[in-house]
Amino acid sequence: MTAQHPTYDVVIVGGGIYGASIAWWLTQMPGFKGRILVIERDPTYETAATSLTNSCIRQQFSNETNIRISRFGAEFIRNFRDFMGGDPEVPALALQSYGYLYLADTAAFAQTLRASQKTQEKLGAATKFMTRTDIAHAYPFFYLDDILGANHNLIDEGYFDGGTMFDWFRRMGKRNGVEYIAAEATGLQRAGTRIDSVTLADGTRIGAGVVVNAAGTRAAQLARHAGIHIPVEPRRRYTYIFDAAHPLDRDLPLTIDPSGVHFRTDGRYYLAGGPPDEDPPVAVDDFAADHALWEEKFWPVIATRIPQFERIKLVNMWVGHYDYNTLDQNALLGPHPDATNLVFANGFSGHGLQQAPALGRGLAEWITYGTYRSLDLTPFSVERVISGERFLEKAVI
Repeated sequence: MTAQHPTYDVVIVGGGIYGASIAWWLTQMPGFKGRILVIERDPTYETAATSLTNSCIRQQFSNETNIRISRFGAEFIRNFRDFMGGDPEVPALALQSYGYLYLADTAAFAQTLRASQKTQEKLGAATKFMTRTDIAHAYPFFYLDDILGANHNLIDEGYFDGGTMFDWFRRMGKRNGVEYIAAEATGLQRAGTRIDSVTLADGTRIGAGVVVNAAGTRAAQLARHAGIHIPVEPRRRYTYIFDAAHPLDRDLPLTIDPSGVHFRTDGRYYLAGGPPDEDPPVAVDDFAADHALWEEKFWPVIATRIPQFERIKLVNMWVGHYDYNTLDQNALLGPHPDATNLVFANGFSGHGLQQAPALGRGLAEWITYGTYRSLDLTPFSVERVISGERFLEKAVI
């Protein structure tokens, strides 16, 4: 598939959730009249993080900017059809608000949760701190002898249909004139402090006014073509679907165990996930699984925390990748001072799907107007890679 034009106002490398979100939001910006091209190397999205996500949203962050991003994300999900222009063909998006439950097993972490709860409440989130007694009353199936408290929020936190959101970003973008091609970007050509074109694997050069790096786990590789380093690498993340011989009598919130393992209701089944004990970077195409992890790490944690789950059966599993920001595990956004028209949307470290509505809107604003208008996203600036200044977020899963 070839591009229809030799040059575009905006060329987006990567057609996953961020490429699609930014492209669609650009079509919603008053005053933007440019041509948009999205380049996606694998239009099946078989191993894309967008496809292998657990598709959850939470407001339980410690940083105010992250909380505001998720507040907008929930608003976007709840009013999805309206945001998409009110077209009756657009489905409503369900948000199953069983909430996140952060369990604290130390006094220090319990205090961190209390402080985060106050910040979240100030910004309108419904997070509540729960004592051990509160947890036992609400969820009597937990083993809590080692737990001192927890944060929980039953409003606008839980699972949503991220696949449908992604599909309609793409559909509506195309309807509004966004062009998608199946191709691999293999080079960026610089002219001083600007990128003037993107090279494809077949040698084609496409001129660009703005280039967006939305290449996921391949983001660092793409940036190197412009002589720029970003600390983003693929890291394996495991997801397990299991059945229980004795199901719970209520929804299981997305429970973050002190071990780092998390688990939740998933329809009639349950879902568990987390990192391996050893968490090195891997190749972008390495999705090999360590099949011993279920027996050695995940199942023992689950059965200890919920004794009723001593008899569970693994139904399915998969390995996905985080585009992991080794600096501080938060997004890298915006232009780079060494290539002023190269805009980054990378390093989401597991937050990507839930943050796509707000961050896609923000980057579309920056491309159109040269500034963020709806929500100040400058704390995520890619320039902090140069300064070494970290974005402080205590609630990273």
